[in-house]
Amino acid sequence: MPPPLAPERTGLHRDRMTLAFYGPFVVWGWLLYSFNPSVPLLADELGISAAQAGLHGTAMAVGAIVASFVTPMLVRAQGRRGAIVVASVAVVVGAAAIVAAPSLPWSLAAMAVLSWGGNVSISSAQAGLAVRHGSKASAALTEGNGVGSSVGLLGPLAVGACVALGWGWRPAVAVTALLALATAVAVWRIPVGGAMTPPHAVTPPAPARGAARAGSRVPAWCFVATLVAAVSMEFATTYWATGLVIEQTGAGPGIAAATTAGLVAGMSAIRFVVGPLSLRVAPATLLAAAFVVAIGGWAILWSATTPWVAMVGLVVAGLGYGAQYPLSIALLLATAPGRADAMQARATLVGGLAIGVAPFALGALSDAAGTHQAFLVVPVVAIVGAVAAFLGGRSLRLRLEPAVPLEPGVAADR
Repeated sequence: MPPPLAPERTGLHRDRMTLAFYGPFVVWGWLLYSFNPSVPLLADELGISAAQAGLHGTAMAVGAIVASFVTPMLVRAQGRRGAIVVASVAVVVGAAAIVAAPSLPWSLAAMAVLSWGGNVSISSAQAGLAVRHGSKASAALTEGNGVGSSVGLLGPLAVGACVALGWGWRPAVAVTALLALATAVAVWRIPVGGAMTPPHAVTPPAPARGAARAGSRVPAWCFVATLVAAVSMEFATTYWATGLVIEQTGAGPGIAAATTAGLVAGMSAIRFVVGPLSLRVAPATLLAAAFVVAIGGWAILWSATTPWVAMVGLVVAGLGYGAQYPLSIALLLATAPGRADAMQARATLVGGLAIGVAPFALGALSDAAGTHQAFLVVPVVAIVGAVAAFLGGRSLRLRLEPAVPLEPGVAADR
């Protein structure tokens, strides 16, 4: 019997449903990487402190937390297709509202709506990919996130260009609404069936990388910890890297915001490498290594005194960050075969809490001690993530055995 998480010899099949599930990642990627670097610019525009601007992360968390409770019910009531379409419409409304926001309360409310829609959409798509691809879920989830961050790579560049032209950050963020509309149309054209569950259907169990032996306790908490670490690091960095670059290098706001593209470039590139690699190397091993790489990128960024060195640091950090979230999700879902939507809801909940705490906490630290000193928190979080990934991977190797294939022709050869 081969060991769990053993090499996968077959490739990932990308059908129309898979590509449609990638749509929410594109929308979310553009939103994150166009709005998050704009937060310091929004703070200056509204005349608010860094901690107050960090409340947008809290509003995003509120939307995510509500989505974690609503998504399983919405998927069951409307079907996976209906849930993604409804969520995409909410993204359109939220994006339009945040672009038009004249004050902090308005923008916070808009972000909560936008986050709710984005998280319902992403959660539904991630669980759908896990069901659709089973033992290859790590590759599908990582590639989906890679597609999203690749499109999102243009977000910081668009913000920088719009600021340089005197238009401000808002036109760049408004593109989110157009992408959400396109995603709604693409998903609606996919027939209901299989992973695109119809209304009032029970989510079919996915042939997972491994199923727990009866009586064993798979350490889902390890991958919950890596997920929290990954989300905290990514959001804290995308929110405040612009401020760090301005503080340490003296770069203008437009140039500083554009350097964030380095982080997204690294994240995008590594996801297209880690996806296929996760079918040959244990995903938990790759996850632990990703946290180590992120520390190296942080060290370059933290010590940078010129914008180009800061961008190099962000690229290296992105090579670590990019693998952390999708691998954490894939490993977490693998601990609960047949309960993808329920486990994804828990992941959304803890991720939302991390979004709410991390940017606000780093913003508050920045107000108190400066952004440079506040960023010392990042490597500490990365070390916690690396240890959790190592422990989780070790326990999986000891406690899991291959799952029995659930559908003809779908191998769960783990």
